[in-house]
Amino acid sequence: MVRVKSRYLLCEINVSDRSELLKLDDRAVARAVKAAVARIHGDYGSALCSIRFCVKYLNAHTGIVFLRFPKGCYKLLWSALPFITSIESRGQIISCFFNCLHVGGTIRTCQRFLIRYNTQQLHRMLPKCKNEEEKNQIQESILSCSLMGRNNEAFEEELESEEDGE
Repeated sequence: MVRVKSRYLLCEINVSDRSELLKLDDRAVARAVKAAVARIHGDYGSALCSIRFCVKYLNAHTGIVFLRFPKGCYKLLWSALPFITSIESRGQIISCFFNCLHVGGTIRTCQRFLIRYNTQQLHRMLPKCKNEEEKNQIQESILSCSLMGRNNEAFEEELESEEDGE
């Protein structure tokens, strides 16, 4: 059996008002990405995007999104991301832009990069704290950053079986 390889894009959705992120859902993000690819690359890009493209993960609180697509067409998708200026979700148009943070071959490598990225962001925030309580909260957040612990073995096995099956 031939294994079809995928690529995962780790992106950050940036909006002017952070409360608008809570209005997003994965279907709206997928529609916006597919529309951008179709607009930029035409029917060819649209056809490639319709094959095995999906939004694997969306965190509406932080604006982090994992996009999965076939290995052969990741450059088409990647090149269309800067042209997304808004997402229509639940009847409202949310103006935003995508910031591509990482391209990986597995979800696990994207997760590892995300942990390092979040730790760097927390270290940048630490000097800007105004009082000791804020510093203590950020230091706790930095210390709690780790890969999956012993209690998440089921989730880890699920990721391994998902990566082997695709």
